[in-house]
Amino acid sequence: MSSPVHVVNESMPLWKTSKTLHQGAEATVLSGYWMGERAVLKKRNCRTYRHPDLDRRLIRQRLSVEVRVLTKLHSTKVASPSLFDMDIDEGWIILSEVDGITLYESLLIGKSGIEQIRDFGCLIRQLHELGISHGDLTTHNVIIDDSGNLTLIDFGLSKITPEIEHLGLDLQVLHECLNASHFEEEGAIEAMIEGYLSHSTEIFSPSAPEVIDRFNSIRGRVRYHA
Repeated sequence: MSSPVHVVNESMPLWKTSKTLHQGAEATVLSGYWMGERAVLKKRNCRTYRHPDLDRRLIRQRLSVEVRVLTKLHSTKVASPSLFDMDIDEGWIILSEVDGITLYESLLIGKSGIEQIRDFGCLIRQLHELGISHGDLTTHNVIIDDSGNLTLIDFGLSKITPEIEHLGLDLQVLHECLNASHFEEEGAIEAMIEGYLSHSTEIFSPSAPEVIDRFNSIRGRVRYHA
C-alpha cells in the first residue's frame, strides 16, 4: 500500500507522508517526500490556551528565527538540515532528512560514548562562535551517522547574537540531559567541557573559558536553589 498524501493547507506542495516522527505540544514532525526528495515536515501547532493573535505572533517569530539559523548554517561547517520550503504565515517548514539516529539512542545502545560527547562539545562551540545559541541542546537534538558525524537539528528555540547567559544555558541544558539520561557515561560532563574548550579562538567574544565560567555559575545557582 502506498503512503498517504498529506496536504496541510493549500499553500503547501503535495506532501507524501511516510510516518510521524514526533507529535508534541509545540510541533508535529513528519517524515516523507517533497518533490521526490526524502524530507521532514515540521508544522507548528496552535496552543489553545494562548490568545490566537499572540499564538500566531509567537509561531511566526520562532519559525522565522529557525529559518534564519538554518540559512546561516548552510554555508558553515556546522552540519544541519537543508531548508527546502517554508510558509511562515501558515507555520511550517520542510527540511532535508538526516541519515542516522539521535545521539540519545546511540548512547543508550552503546554505539557511542565519551568520544562522541566530546565531539558534541566541540560542535556546540562552533555553533556559539557563529553567534547562535541552540536553546534545547539535548542528545535528542543531534543526529549521529554510521561514520560518527554529528548533525544538529531542531532550532525552534534558538537565538541569534545571544547573550553569554544563553550560551551558558545551552551547556546547562546538556548537563542536565547527561545527568538524567546518560548517567552511566562516567566523565561525560568533563568530556563535553573538554570538547567545548578544544575549539576556542581568540577572535570570538565571549571566549570559550568565559562561557564555561558562566556555565559553572549557572549550575552552582541550580544546585543552590535545588
